[in-house]
Amino acid sequence: MRRLPYLLPVLLFIAVAGYFAVGLTRDPQKLPSAMIDKPAPAFALPPAIADVPGLSDADLKGQVALVNVFASWCAPCRIEHPLLTALAREGVTIFGINQKDKPQAVAKFLADLGNPYARIGADTDGRVSIDWGVYGVPETYVVDRDGHIRYRHVGVLTAKDVEQTIRPLLREVSR
Repeated sequence: MRRLPYLLPVLLFIAVAGYFAVGLTRDPQKLPSAMIDKPAPAFALPPAIADVPGLSDADLKGQVALVNVFASWCAPCRIEHPLLTALAREGVTIFGINQKDKPQAVAKFLADLGNPYARIGADTDGRVSIDWGVYGVPETYVVDRDGHIRYRHVGVLTAKDVEQTIRPLLREVSR
């Protein structure tokens, strides 16, 4: 009984070290999402810029699409943007949810980098992003013809992500 005060810190240290060791084996890009295989949340966002229509959950039905949550102030969004533009040129429908941005900044971002988005909704207060389960920008979702979220990618899309995950999944849900 007299050893318990000395053993307790050691046991606590082992427990905490074990918890962190398990955490280090997990891929930080694979965050769980309760939205997978569920309908996209109900929403209606106004246009983020004047020349491109806004976005609502009704727009997600009837086609397979990517939904990309982005912001002009997001450096990683600039890195993945050429991949989104290439996918749009190939015929992939891409919708944008612009998070907490000013219309002038969005317009400049798209003028500089090109616009891959068929529609862009302005999520000025971040509530729609929260409903989608967004942790931060960028995030990209694959949505099927019925408006169900089939996949979520957290962080920057890379060419490897597009080739190994996004394109195969788009083909699969397009059948």
